[in-house]
Amino acid sequence: MNKKAFFTQKLLEWYHPDDRPLPWKAIKNPYFIWLSEIILQQTRVQQGLPYYQKFVKKYPTIVDLANAPEDDVFKLWEGLGYYSRARNLHFAAKTVATTYQGNFPTTYQDIRSLKGVGDYTAAAIASFAYDLPHAVVDGNVYRVLSRFFGINTPIDTTAGKKEFKQLADELLASKQAARYNQAIMDFGATHCTPKEPNCTSCLHQKHCVAFQENQVTELPVKSKKIKKRNRYFYYLVLKQETSLFIRKRSEKDIWANLYEFPLIELNQEVEGLFLLEALEETLIWKTLFENQPTVLNGVSKKYKQTLSHQKITALFLEIEVKPSFFYENKNLIAIERKKIKNFAFPKIISNYLENMKLSF
Repeated sequence: MNKKAFFTQKLLEWYHPDDRPLPWKAIKNPYFIWLSEIILQQTRVQQGLPYYQKFVKKYPTIVDLANAPEDDVFKLWEGLGYYSRARNLHFAAKTVATTYQGNFPTTYQDIRSLKGVGDYTAAAIASFAYDLPHAVVDGNVYRVLSRFFGINTPIDTTAGKKEFKQLADELLASKQAARYNQAIMDFGATHCTPKEPNCTSCLHQKHCVAFQENQVTELPVKSKKIKKRNRYFYYLVLKQETSLFIRKRSEKDIWANLYEFPLIELNQEVEGLFLLEALEETLIWKTLFENQPTVLNGVSKKYKQTLSHQKITALFLEIEVKPSFFYENKNLIAIERKKIKNFAFPKIISNYLENMKLSF
Protein backbone atom coordinates (compact mmCIF):
# COMPACT_ATOMS: atom_id res chain seq x y z
CA MET A 1 0.00 0.00 0.00
CA ASN A 2 1.43 3.39 -0.98
CA LYS A 3 1.71 6.23 1.49
CA LYS A 4 -1.35 8.10 0.24
CA ALA A 5 -3.61 5.07 0.39
CA PHE A 6 -2.26 4.23 3.85
CA PHE A 7 -3.03 7.75 5.08
CA THR A 8 -6.63 7.63 3.86
CA GLN A 9 -7.34 4.13 5.17
CA LYS A 10 -5.92 4.83 8.63
CA LEU A 11 -7.85 8.06 8.87
CA LEU A 12 -11.13 6.33 8.01
CA GLU A 13 -10.40 3.61 10.58
CA TRP A 14 -9.59 6.23 13.22
CA TYR A 15 -12.78 8.24 12.75
CA HIS A 16 -15.72 7.61 15.07
CA PRO A 17 -18.53 10.19 14.82
CA ASP A 18 -19.56 9.72 18.45
CA ASP A 19 -16.13 10.82 19.69
CA ARG A 20 -16.97 14.44 18.92
CA PRO A 21 -20.76 14.78 18.76
CA LEU A 22 -22.00 18.07 17.34
CA PRO A 23 -25.55 18.88 16.16
CA TRP A 24 -24.55 19.56 12.54
CA LYS A 25 -22.66 16.27 12.15
CA ALA A 26 -24.30 13.13 10.77
CA ILE A 27 -27.18 15.15 9.30
CA LYS A 28 -28.05 15.71 5.65
CA ASN A 29 -29.89 19.02 5.95
CA PRO A 30 -27.84 21.33 3.67
CA TYR A 31 -29.26 24.48 5.26
CA PHE A 32 -28.15 23.48 8.76
CA ILE A 33 -24.74 22.34 7.45
CA TRP A 34 -24.27 25.63 5.58
CA LEU A 35 -25.33 27.59 8.66
CA SER A 36 -22.80 25.76 10.84
CA GLU A 37 -20.00 26.25 8.32
CA ILE A 38 -20.58 30.01 8.03
CA ILE A 39 -20.78 30.42 11.81
CA LEU A 40 -17.61 28.40 12.35
CA GLN A 41 -15.55 30.45 9.89
CA GLN A 42 -12.91 32.11 12.07
CA THR A 43 -14.82 30.99 15.18
CA ARG A 44 -14.10 28.22 17.71
CA VAL A 45 -16.67 25.43 18.00
CA GLN A 46 -17.34 26.22 21.67
CA GLN A 47 -18.16 29.82 20.81
CA GLY A 48 -20.13 29.05 17.65
CA LEU A 49 -22.34 26.26 19.02
CA PRO A 50 -24.81 28.46 20.97
CA TYR A 51 -25.14 30.79 17.95
CA TYR A 52 -25.92 27.83 15.71
CA GLN A 53 -28.59 26.68 18.13
CA LYS A 54 -30.13 30.18 18.31
CA PHE A 55 -30.27 30.51 14.52
CA VAL A 56 -31.79 27.06 14.02
CA LYS A 57 -34.45 27.80 16.63
CA LYS A 58 -35.38 31.26 15.33
CA TYR A 59 -35.01 30.45 11.61
CA PRO A 60 -35.80 26.72 11.16
CA THR A 61 -35.81 27.03 7.36
CA ILE A 62 -33.72 29.04 4.95
CA VAL A 63 -36.85 30.87 3.82
CA ASP A 64 -37.41 32.01 7.43
CA LEU A 65 -33.89 33.42 7.43
CA ALA A 66 -34.39 35.07 4.04
CA ASN A 67 -37.54 36.82 5.26
CA ALA A 68 -35.95 38.13 8.46
CA PRO A 69 -35.08 41.85 8.78
CA GLU A 70 -31.34 42.44 8.47
CA ASP A 71 -31.20 44.15 11.88
CA ASP A 72 -32.66 41.02 13.51
CA VAL A 73 -30.03 38.81 11.85
CA PHE A 74 -27.24 41.12 13.03
CA LYS A 75 -28.65 41.19 16.56
CA LEU A 76 -28.68 37.38 16.71
CA TRP A 77 -25.11 37.37 15.35
CA GLU A 78 -23.92 39.97 17.87
CA GLY A 79 -20.66 38.97 19.56
CA LEU A 80 -19.45 36.59 16.82
CA GLY A 81 -17.51 39.24 14.93
CA TYR A 82 -16.65 39.35 11.23
CA TYR A 83 -20.12 40.71 10.48
CA SER A 84 -19.64 40.38 6.73
CA ARG A 85 -20.41 36.70 7.35
CA ALA A 86 -23.86 37.60 8.70
CA ARG A 87 -24.48 39.98 5.82
CA ASN A 88 -23.47 37.33 3.25
CA LEU A 89 -25.51 34.69 5.10
CA HIS A 90 -28.64 36.80 4.82
CA PHE A 91 -27.97 37.67 1.16
CA ALA A 92 -27.37 34.01 0.25
CA ALA A 93 -30.57 32.96 2.03
CA LYS A 94 -32.51 35.44 -0.11
CA THR A 95 -30.84 34.03 -3.23
CA VAL A 96 -31.90 30.49 -2.32
CA ALA A 97 -35.44 31.69 -1.54
CA THR A 98 -35.81 33.41 -4.91
CA THR A 99 -33.49 31.70 -7.41
CA TYR A 100 -33.94 28.16 -6.05
CA GLN A 101 -37.51 28.52 -4.72
CA GLY A 102 -36.33 27.90 -1.17
CA ASN A 103 -34.56 24.64 -2.00
CA PHE A 104 -30.86 24.58 -1.19
CA PRO A 105 -28.76 23.99 -4.35
CA THR A 106 -27.55 20.45 -4.89
CA THR A 107 -24.39 20.84 -7.00
CA TYR A 108 -20.95 22.05 -5.96
CA GLN A 109 -20.99 24.79 -8.61
CA ASP A 110 -24.35 26.18 -7.51
CA ILE A 111 -23.40 26.03 -3.84
CA ARG A 112 -20.10 27.75 -4.61
CA SER A 113 -21.96 30.57 -6.37
CA LEU A 114 -23.74 31.64 -3.16
CA LYS A 115 -22.53 34.83 -1.52
CA GLY A 116 -19.90 34.14 1.14
CA VAL A 117 -19.32 30.53 0.09
CA GLY A 118 -15.74 29.69 -0.87
CA ASP A 119 -14.10 26.50 -2.10
CA TYR A 120 -13.83 24.94 1.36
CA THR A 121 -17.42 25.71 2.42
CA ALA A 122 -18.83 24.49 -0.89
CA ALA A 123 -16.86 21.24 -0.61
CA ALA A 124 -18.01 20.73 2.98
CA ILE A 125 -21.70 21.24 2.16
CA ALA A 126 -21.54 19.19 -1.05
CA SER A 127 -19.88 16.25 0.70
CA PHE A 128 -21.73 16.33 4.04
CA ALA A 129 -25.20 16.92 2.61
CA TYR A 130 -24.98 15.04 -0.69
CA ASP A 131 -21.83 12.87 -0.33
CA LEU A 132 -20.38 14.44 -3.47
CA PRO A 133 -16.63 13.76 -4.00
CA HIS A 134 -15.16 17.16 -3.13
CA ALA A 135 -12.24 17.36 -0.69
CA VAL A 136 -12.22 20.05 1.99
CA VAL A 137 -9.09 22.12 2.56
CA ASP A 138 -9.12 24.26 5.71
CA GLY A 139 -6.63 25.11 8.42
CA ASN A 140 -6.90 21.66 9.95
CA VAL A 141 -6.28 19.98 6.60
CA TYR A 142 -3.28 22.19 5.80
CA ARG A 143 -1.74 21.30 9.15
CA VAL A 144 -2.32 17.55 8.94
CA LEU A 145 -1.13 17.19 5.34
CA SER A 146 1.91 19.45 5.72
CA ARG A 147 3.09 17.50 8.75
CA PHE A 148 2.39 14.00 7.50
CA PHE A 149 3.86 14.53 4.03
CA GLY A 150 6.55 17.04 5.13
CA ILE A 151 5.42 19.83 2.81
CA ASN A 152 7.29 23.12 3.26
CA THR A 153 5.43 25.10 0.61
CA PRO A 154 3.80 28.10 2.33
CA ILE A 155 0.06 27.58 2.67
CA ASP A 156 -0.71 31.27 2.06
CA THR A 157 0.73 31.31 -1.47
CA THR A 158 -0.91 30.46 -4.79
CA ALA A 159 1.53 27.58 -5.31
CA GLY A 160 0.85 26.24 -1.82
CA LYS A 161 -2.92 26.37 -2.17
CA LYS A 162 -2.72 24.58 -5.51
CA GLU A 163 -0.38 21.88 -4.16
CA PHE A 164 -2.48 21.14 -1.09
CA LYS A 165 -5.74 21.15 -3.06
CA GLN A 166 -4.33 18.64 -5.54
CA LEU A 167 -3.07 16.40 -2.72
CA ALA A 168 -6.37 16.61 -0.85
CA ASP A 169 -8.25 15.54 -3.98
CA GLU A 170 -5.91 12.56 -4.44
CA LEU A 171 -6.40 11.45 -0.84
CA LEU A 172 -10.20 11.75 -0.83
CA ALA A 173 -12.11 8.52 -0.43
CA SER A 174 -14.54 9.42 -3.21
CA LYS A 175 -17.18 6.88 -2.18
CA GLN A 176 -17.00 8.01 1.46
CA ALA A 177 -16.49 11.73 0.91
CA ALA A 178 -18.49 12.90 3.92
CA ARG A 179 -16.83 10.46 6.30
CA TYR A 180 -13.32 11.20 5.02
CA ASN A 181 -13.74 14.99 5.12
CA GLN A 182 -15.15 14.89 8.64
CA ALA A 183 -12.36 12.53 9.69
CA ILE A 184 -9.48 14.74 8.55
CA MET A 185 -11.12 17.85 10.03
CA ASP A 186 -11.71 16.17 13.39
CA PHE A 187 -8.21 14.71 13.37
CA GLY A 188 -6.73 18.17 12.94
CA ALA A 189 -9.06 19.74 15.51
CA THR A 190 -8.60 17.17 18.27
CA HIS A 191 -5.37 15.27 17.64
CA CYS A 192 -2.97 17.01 15.24
CA THR A 193 -3.55 20.37 16.91
CA PRO A 194 -1.56 23.58 16.30
CA LYS A 195 0.08 23.42 19.73
CA GLU A 196 0.93 20.29 21.70
CA PRO A 197 -0.35 17.71 19.16
CA ASN A 198 -0.78 14.19 20.47
CA CYS A 199 2.16 12.71 18.55
CA THR A 200 3.02 10.00 21.09
CA SER A 201 -0.14 8.02 20.37
CA CYS A 202 -0.66 9.04 16.75
CA LEU A 203 -1.72 6.39 14.24
CA HIS A 204 0.43 8.16 11.63
CA GLN A 205 3.54 8.47 13.80
CA LYS A 206 5.81 6.06 11.91
CA HIS A 207 5.02 7.62 8.54
CA CYS A 208 4.73 11.27 9.59
CA VAL A 209 7.64 13.24 8.13
CA ALA A 210 7.27 16.08 10.62
CA PHE A 211 7.45 13.71 13.59
CA GLN A 212 10.32 11.65 12.19
CA GLU A 213 12.35 14.75 11.30
CA ASN A 214 11.38 16.82 14.36
CA GLN A 215 9.53 19.47 12.33
CA VAL A 216 6.11 19.33 14.01
CA THR A 217 6.32 22.87 15.39
CA GLU A 218 7.60 24.25 12.08
CA LEU A 219 4.76 23.04 9.88
CA PRO A 220 2.67 24.29 8.20
CA VAL A 221 4.68 27.20 6.81
CA LYS A 222 3.26 30.69 6.29
CA SER A 223 5.15 33.28 4.27
CA LYS A 224 3.26 36.41 5.20
CA LYS A 225 2.89 38.20 8.49
CA ILE A 226 -0.14 40.43 8.80
CA LYS A 227 0.73 43.92 9.92
CA LYS A 228 -2.08 45.28 12.04
CA ARG A 229 -3.15 48.91 11.80
CA ASN A 230 -3.80 50.81 15.03
CA ARG A 231 -7.01 52.87 15.19
CA TYR A 232 -8.23 55.15 17.98
CA PHE A 233 -11.99 55.53 18.45
CA TYR A 234 -13.66 58.07 20.72
CA TYR A 235 -17.35 57.36 21.17
CA LEU A 236 -19.68 60.13 22.34
CA VAL A 237 -22.37 58.63 24.57
CA LEU A 238 -24.91 61.42 24.35
CA LYS A 239 -27.54 61.35 27.09
CA GLN A 240 -30.68 63.45 27.25
CA GLU A 241 -32.99 62.56 30.11
CA THR A 242 -34.06 58.98 29.26
CA SER A 243 -32.76 59.05 25.70
CA LEU A 244 -29.51 58.06 24.01
CA PHE A 245 -28.34 58.85 20.49
CA ILE A 246 -26.94 56.23 18.13
CA ARG A 247 -26.20 55.92 14.42
CA LYS A 248 -25.97 53.13 11.88
CA ARG A 249 -22.58 52.58 10.25
CA SER A 250 -22.94 52.89 6.49
CA GLU A 251 -19.35 53.50 5.41
CA LYS A 252 -17.28 50.93 3.52
CA ASP A 253 -15.39 50.00 6.64
CA ILE A 254 -15.50 47.51 9.49
CA TRP A 255 -18.86 46.78 11.16
CA ALA A 256 -20.99 48.03 8.27
CA ASN A 257 -24.71 48.25 9.13
CA LEU A 258 -24.11 47.82 12.86
CA TYR A 259 -25.07 50.54 15.32
CA GLU A 260 -22.74 52.73 17.33
CA PHE A 261 -22.58 55.94 19.31
CA PRO A 262 -21.42 59.06 17.43
CA LEU A 263 -17.76 58.42 16.69
CA ILE A 264 -14.69 60.59 16.32
CA GLU A 265 -11.59 58.77 15.10
CA LEU A 266 -8.21 60.37 15.75
CA ASN A 267 -4.95 59.36 14.09
CA GLN A 268 -3.20 58.99 17.43
CA GLU A 269 -4.08 58.14 21.01
CA VAL A 270 -4.97 61.17 23.15
CA GLU A 271 -5.67 61.07 26.88
CA GLY A 272 -6.14 63.29 29.91
CA LEU A 273 -6.39 67.04 29.67
CA PHE A 274 -5.63 67.11 25.95
CA LEU A 275 -8.45 64.73 24.94
CA LEU A 276 -11.39 67.12 25.02
CA GLU A 277 -9.31 69.81 23.37
CA ALA A 278 -8.41 67.47 20.50
CA LEU A 279 -12.02 66.37 20.02
CA GLU A 280 -13.40 69.90 20.06
CA GLU A 281 -11.12 70.77 17.14
CA THR A 282 -12.67 68.13 14.88
CA LEU A 283 -15.34 68.88 12.30
CA ILE A 284 -17.54 66.08 13.68
CA TRP A 285 -17.64 67.64 17.14
CA LYS A 286 -18.38 71.11 15.75
CA THR A 287 -21.14 69.74 13.50
CA LEU A 288 -22.71 67.73 16.30
CA PHE A 289 -22.91 70.45 18.90
CA GLU A 290 -22.82 73.74 16.97
CA ASN A 291 -21.94 75.65 20.14
CA GLN A 292 -24.81 74.03 22.03
CA PRO A 293 -24.11 73.49 25.75
CA THR A 294 -22.89 70.05 26.83
CA VAL A 295 -21.69 68.54 30.10
CA LEU A 296 -18.96 65.87 30.18
CA ASN A 297 -19.99 63.40 32.88
CA GLY A 298 -17.06 61.03 32.56
CA VAL A 299 -14.62 59.10 30.42
CA SER A 300 -14.57 55.31 30.41
CA LYS A 301 -11.61 53.02 30.80
CA LYS A 302 -9.91 51.84 27.60
CA TYR A 303 -11.60 49.13 25.60
CA LYS A 304 -9.66 47.14 23.01
CA GLN A 305 -10.59 44.80 20.18
CA THR A 306 -8.24 43.06 17.76
CA LEU A 307 -9.46 42.30 14.26
CA SER A 308 -7.64 40.43 11.50
CA HIS A 309 -5.86 43.55 10.22
CA GLN A 310 -6.62 46.17 12.85
CA LYS A 311 -6.27 46.92 16.55
CA ILE A 312 -9.01 49.15 17.90
CA THR A 313 -8.59 51.18 21.09
CA ALA A 314 -11.74 52.96 22.25
CA LEU A 315 -12.79 55.42 24.93
CA PHE A 316 -16.40 56.33 25.69
CA LEU A 317 -17.19 59.90 26.73
CA GLU A 318 -20.50 60.23 28.54
CA ILE A 319 -21.98 63.60 27.65
CA GLU A 320 -25.19 65.19 28.87
CA VAL A 321 -26.86 67.28 26.17
CA LYS A 322 -29.53 69.90 26.76
CA PRO A 323 -33.14 69.52 25.51
CA SER A 324 -32.25 72.00 22.77
CA PHE A 325 -29.77 69.52 21.22
CA PHE A 326 -30.54 69.13 17.52
CA TYR A 327 -29.93 65.67 16.10
CA GLU A 328 -31.99 65.76 12.91
CA ASN A 329 -29.96 65.64 9.71
CA LYS A 330 -26.96 64.35 11.65
CA ASN A 331 -27.68 60.67 10.97
CA LEU A 332 -28.53 60.17 14.64
CA ILE A 333 -31.37 58.11 16.06
CA ALA A 334 -32.87 58.93 19.45
CA ILE A 335 -33.76 55.82 21.45
CA GLU A 336 -34.95 55.07 24.96
CA ARG A 337 -32.08 53.80 27.12
CA LYS A 338 -34.02 50.68 28.07
CA LYS A 339 -34.27 49.72 24.37
CA ILE A 340 -30.51 49.79 23.79
CA LYS A 341 -30.36 45.98 23.82
CA ASN A 342 -32.61 45.78 20.77
CA PHE A 343 -29.79 47.00 18.53
CA ALA A 344 -26.75 45.12 17.24
CA PHE A 345 -23.44 46.75 18.20
CA PRO A 346 -19.80 45.83 17.56
CA LYS A 347 -18.30 43.76 20.35
CA ILE A 348 -16.23 46.64 21.72
CA ILE A 349 -19.43 48.66 22.32
CA SER A 350 -21.31 45.63 23.68
CA ASN A 351 -18.52 45.17 26.23
CA TYR A 352 -18.86 48.79 27.31
CA LEU A 353 -22.65 48.47 27.61
CA GLU A 354 -22.29 45.29 29.64
CA ASN A 355 -19.94 47.00 32.08
CA MET A 356 -22.23 50.01 32.31
CA LYS A 357 -25.53 48.13 32.51
CA LEU A 358 -26.42 49.65 35.88
CA SER A 359 -26.21 53.10 34.29
CA PHE A 360 -28.52 52.20 31.44
